[in-house]
This record gives sequence, C-alpha cells and structure tokens, in this order.
Amino acid sequence: MKYLVVGSGLFGAVFAHEAAQKGHQVTVIEKRDHLAGNIYTEEIDGIQVHKYGAHIFHTSNKKVWDYVNQFAEFNRYTNSPVANYKGHMYNLPFNMNTFSEMWGVRTPQEAMNKINEQRKEMEGKKPQNLEEQAISLIGRDIYEKLIKGYTEKQWGRKATDLPPFIIKRLPVRLTYDNNYFNDDYQGIPKGGYTQIVEKMLDNPNITVKLNTDFFDKKDEYLKSFDKIVYTGPVDQLFDYKLGRLEYRSLRFETEEKNIDNYQGNAVINYTEADIPYTRIIEHKHFEFGKGDKDKTIITREYPAEWKPGDEPYYPVNDDKNNELYAKYKELADKEDKVIFGGRLGQYKYYNMDQVTAVALDTVDKEFGE
Repeated sequence: MKYLVVGSGLFGAVFAHEAAQKGHQVTVIEKRDHLAGNIYTEEIDGIQVHKYGAHIFHTSNKKVWDYVNQFAEFNRYTNSPVANYKGHMYNLPFNMNTFSEMWGVRTPQEAMNKINEQRKEMEGKKPQNLEEQAISLIGRDIYEKLIKGYTEKQWGRKATDLPPFIIKRLPVRLTYDNNYFNDDYQGIPKGGYTQIVEKMLDNPNITVKLNTDFFDKKDEYLKSFDKIVYTGPVDQLFDYKLGRLEYRSLRFETEEKNIDNYQGNAVINYTEADIPYTRIIEHKHFEFGKGDKDKTIITREYPAEWKPGDEPYYPVNDDKNNELYAKYKELADKEDKVIFGGRLGQYKYYNMDQVTAVALDTVDKEFGE
C-alpha cells in the first residue's frame, strides 16, 4: 500500500514507522522546515530548547512508555512548576507547600479547614462559570492568586465568561510533594525529542519531504495514494464548508541570557493578569543544568487569539465547537481514503502519551491486529 502521512508530529510519525515496518511505502510531508511537529527540540548552547513550549512525557500506560523508550533514553525529570504571583512564589500543584506559603498552615487538617471555610460561599449553589467552579473546589484565595489571571490569559476571556467544565477538578495534595503528575512514568528524552521522530522515520520504506503543504496539491495527493493519514485541521480538509472550528494559538519569545541560571526552575507560571505571558521556561533545567556555563535559554509563552493563517495549537472544546466538530466527524467517518489523527485531525486536546496510544490503536485497526 502507498500511504501519505500529512504532518510529522507524534501521531504521523508513529503511524509511518509502524506502516513501514509492515512493508508499506510511506511518504511523510511536513509544511514546516523541520520534523517532529510541536515536540521539536533544537540544541542551542548545548541546551535542548523546546521550540513550541514545555513538553514533559508522563504516562501510566506501560505499553506507551516502553514504546517511546525504544527511540531514546529518558531522564528522571519531575515536573514541579512554581507560580509567581506579584513576586510571591507558590509551589504547584496545590499542596502543603502552597497552603503553608499562602496561609501559614502547617498540617493537612489546618489546610482543609481553610479550604472548606472558603468554599462555603458556593454552598448550595451550582457553579455557572469557571470562577464559581474554581471557588467551589478550592476557595477564593487560591482562585484569585493562582487560577484567575492565568486562566483568563490562557483563554482570552473573563473567568466569569468561561464554562465551568474547563475546571472539572483541581489537584489538591495534602502532602509536601511538588510532583505535578501522578503518573507511574515521567521524564524527558536525553538529547531532546527531535531524535525520537528522526529514528521513527529512519526506514528505507519512508520518504520525508519538508516545506511541503498538503493543500498545494490536495487533489493530486488524494488521487496518487491508496490512503492518507491526515493530522491537520479537520475543518480545513473539508474546505470549512460547515464553518470554521475555533482554536487557541501561542506566541513564543526565546532569548539567550549570559548567565548560568536565570530563574532556578524549568517552568515558572505568572498568574497575575497584568503580566502578558503565562510562563517562562528555562530549558536547561529539563536536563538538570546541562549545557554551556554562563549561558541559558529562556522562552516566554504568550497565549494568543487564533485567526486563519495562525498556527492552531489547542482546540476550543466548548459546546459550540464540539457540536460543529461532531458534524465534521460525520463527514470524516464517510471518508474511506483518509484517516484523521492528532489534536487537529480529531479536534481533541491530547498529551503526548495519549496521542501515541491513539496512533498505536489506529495502526492496529488499519492493519487488523
């Protein structure tokens, strides 16, 4: 079979790798000038720079963990972000270190008493928006300092205008533990993520073409290949004929600093509304300070409204967009020749482990295993 894989992110790379291993001919086209989609890393000053935001691989799925470990050795990095609110530093996720810094409490019972006291303002009420939902879960202090500004920047809307389901639950840990994820496996590949995709696509049955946009020759591709694995925006494939789905975009400002250690942590979130970026990433801390001495690379991450022509990063999974996507999915399901995958092709927010698992499931369905 001749497969065309549109996009060289994780979904496309996993599918291409597995199809080629089974003897199929695979062409991978990528509109950017590099492989690996949003997990692309580039070495600068001996530091692996995450060009499209922080990527920490975490999963409790042993099959997925074993799968990615074929392609790279992972370090033992543990995600422990810190929040900066008006110069005060708070550990994330919300844990005893956070509560101690915020209220001076020392024991889990004291922390729960404080949280329960603050949640009372929502007693007997059903949350109508994100603000009310957050207060009902964690109380007003933490909402005002650590959730409100960050979330409003992220979504470009007031918290009172956002639906409550965005915050279904909040991790609250009554231990002095700053590990953000509860997963069994967690880490970052030594030497960055790009190598993983390069190794996946290193097969004589795979041809890779960069700087190649599917939509420049869409009709020709549809005729020339037996099957197309499409990881671009689902609405674009159908020429937006049912309307445009909405996305959120991001803007990154990356800067080299002549200092060995700029902020002392890989990720610091800026949770006040007046600071336009949501976080600063200092890349060398993903690999425990590895890289040139007296040099560091930082990236400021700015959320942005998406408009046609911008890079779509996140689907906006509210009711309106999910209803529109359901209609596009009906069209997608009728396409015999096209397999839709990834965040944009399936209009779903996926972590790296989730997209890997879905790609492997898709491979099993396609090849009958």
